[in-house]
Amino acid sequence: MFKKLLLSLLLAGSFMLVACGENEEGTSSDDTDTDGLTIATSFSVLGDIISQIIGEHGTVDYIVPIGEEPHEYEPVPSDFQKVTDADVFYINGLDLEEWLEKIVSNVSDTDIVEVSDGVTPIPLVGDDEADPHAWLSPKNVMTYVDNIVEDLVERDPDGESIYRENAEAYKSELEELDAWIEEQVADIPEQQRVIIVSENAFKYFGEDYGFDTEGVWEINSHEEGTPQQVNRIIDIVEERELPAVFVETTVDKRYMETVSENTGVPIAGEVYTDAVGPEGSGAETYIGMMRENVNVFVEGLKN
Repeated sequence: MFKKLLLSLLLAGSFMLVACGENEEGTSSDDTDTDGLTIATSFSVLGDIISQIIGEHGTVDYIVPIGEEPHEYEPVPSDFQKVTDADVFYINGLDLEEWLEKIVSNVSDTDIVEVSDGVTPIPLVGDDEADPHAWLSPKNVMTYVDNIVEDLVERDPDGESIYRENAEAYKSELEELDAWIEEQVADIPEQQRVIIVSENAFKYFGEDYGFDTEGVWEINSHEEGTPQQVNRIIDIVEERELPAVFVETTVDKRYMETVSENTGVPIAGEVYTDAVGPEGSGAETYIGMMRENVNVFVEGLKN
């Protein structure tokens, strides 16, 4: 009932903003001239990936603030203005932004493009729905890059050489990241290659780099954190004799703190899943956040 009421209010506010053609500062969107394309996307991880490709040949803005997670983010009217003013709205897909996508499609004619097209989905445990966290494997982000660059070229043929050059350079960095991850995780004994967090978000990473993954719950939009779920994780930690568990920057830490308290196994550190890190964190970019994640995993699990 609350979501239906919120949806009605958001739609009403969004229509008013679009009709007035004003941004948050109250200036007309027609008064802003920007070279190249204006891109909107759903969350900060995609914002960084797209920025690497578009470079200075356009602008990129994302909706979900750093520190929040996109599964159930409740947008405000100004978010819809960002999408309405954009040439395209890029989303992850795999049902990550399902609610947001439905609202946006009702208030804006901006094209919505899923950048995960072509990724082989991994299903959620006990559910036919796909796990959306494909970006947590650099191998999949290379597919994202291919999809983004082809769409950009179609929308802006004059920028083709820039987009393709930037995309190739970025894919080289992703290949280097992929090789670096393989090298780093080799230090972790095979029996200790288990990533346990609150949301079981590292399935794609685990499949590509040889880790089992577990979470208190499968996905934040299904978040429960019941005693039974927490106890299941406690049993896994004790049975596998794991040296560490982890917490996410965008998820309530109390559940993993309970696991740690009941097993005596330390929380080795924070990892980034649904957002890049703030300035000064070392995780301000997608590549930076993945390096930080791997460093935390290796430090926690190699002992």
